[in-house]
Amino acid sequence: MKRNLFLYLLLCLCCGAYAQNGGVTFKSSDAALQTAFARAKEMALSYKGKPGDPVGPWYESALPPRAAFCMRDVSHQSIGGEILGLNKENKNMLRLFVNNISDAKDWCSYWEINHLGKPAVEDYRNDKEFWYNLNANFDVLTTNWKLYLWTGDEEYIKGAAFENFHKKSVTSFIDRWVLQADSLLSRPTHPNAPVPFNNEDSFHRCRGLPSYSEGVPNIKMGVDLVGAIYRGLMSYASILDVKGKREEAKLYREKAAAYQKSIDDLWWNESASLYNTYYSTDHKFGMEEGATFLLWFDALKEGDRKEKTIQHLLSRDWNVENLSYFPLIMYQNGQADKAYNYMLHLTNPETKRREYPEVSYGVIKGFVEGLMGLEADACSSQLTTLYRGKSDVTSELKDVPVLKTLITVRHEGNKKSVLTNAGKKKILWQPKFLNDKGEVVVKAAVWVKAGGTLAVSRS
Repeated sequence: MKRNLFLYLLLCLCCGAYAQNGGVTFKSSDAALQTAFARAKEMALSYKGKPGDPVGPWYESALPPRAAFCMRDVSHQSIGGEILGLNKENKNMLRLFVNNISDAKDWCSYWEINHLGKPAVEDYRNDKEFWYNLNANFDVLTTNWKLYLWTGDEEYIKGAAFENFHKKSVTSFIDRWVLQADSLLSRPTHPNAPVPFNNEDSFHRCRGLPSYSEGVPNIKMGVDLVGAIYRGLMSYASILDVKGKREEAKLYREKAAAYQKSIDDLWWNESASLYNTYYSTDHKFGMEEGATFLLWFDALKEGDRKEKTIQHLLSRDWNVENLSYFPLIMYQNGQADKAYNYMLHLTNPETKRREYPEVSYGVIKGFVEGLMGLEADACSSQLTTLYRGKSDVTSELKDVPVLKTLITVRHEGNKKSVLTNAGKKKILWQPKFLNDKGEVVVKAAVWVKAGGTLAVSRS
């Protein structure tokens, strides 16, 4: 899809004029890190929509310059958006996605919505002819669960429209698109194709793409979709747990386990020592993009295969959409030095296509959830921290909105962490550290009252 650079620059200028100065700041004794964060924050906030846009609050999360947001990109940018104070934007966009699921679209929603509040014409003609990646329902479901954990906002898991979207996605959507764990390789390639079917029309051929990898011809199934379903069902089980539906939650974890088992049983390529990423209509496995999402959806068991997947990802050049996930993925999987390099690379003004919206939001996630190791759990009002940076670097994140409060965390290398709760709600803080051997040291959890500051040392 070609980009009109002039229109894109004009859009950025217009959106930037209305961008809020999000409260979160980052300071570090590593000047390169501090510069990278400032660049990512400025870029991310430049995508905020204009007041008065018919769609309501939104931010760019699609291919510029469409002035739109799509289900995949919103899913991957949303926590970064929360960190930057774009909570109204997240809620509005996700409400629109869950509200527009329908039987007429075979339990799909609108893949992409523009600033006018309409399905983007680039992806939608009518309810029978439109572009849709099947990963989207499960990605949005998982995003809603993660947003609840980060914010404590129960609408994401208990609101009527959200509940309907989640329930339909794990039942009717799976049935309609023949996505049962034992049907993934034998399902029809186009289960709900328009009649008459025109393979040359992307709104026919891609009405239900079984992958986020859009350039693979004759694809029947993508391993990234298998990972997305697995994670979506696990997220749904967690939502059921919060509602006290333990037996139903157990059932969905068992369903999820079948998808994870299929990844190892069917998709591992022994000769290449890598996972295949797609299965074609001529009944052959192949490798293209897709392995990144096995880590993004945390769909791999710990062990040799996961490590080989990580090394494979590190060994190749990828497009920026893929690379936008690398800061967080690599920090979370013991590759801190690589993650650091990716954050500097993705914020370097010389890097091609760094203006793709997912990139700056991915870097923000890399800083907050990766480097500084913030992990929220609204179920227990707990915030976990784990510094993954260099042992001689002091870094501080200030005014992070999380768990209905505002926190500042400072890591003095891997020796000491200080947390300030500037909001009006107490939180339970679980400090963790990496020792000099790379092992995680877990300290006792402590309550930090509103307005309070606590310091915890590793030893």
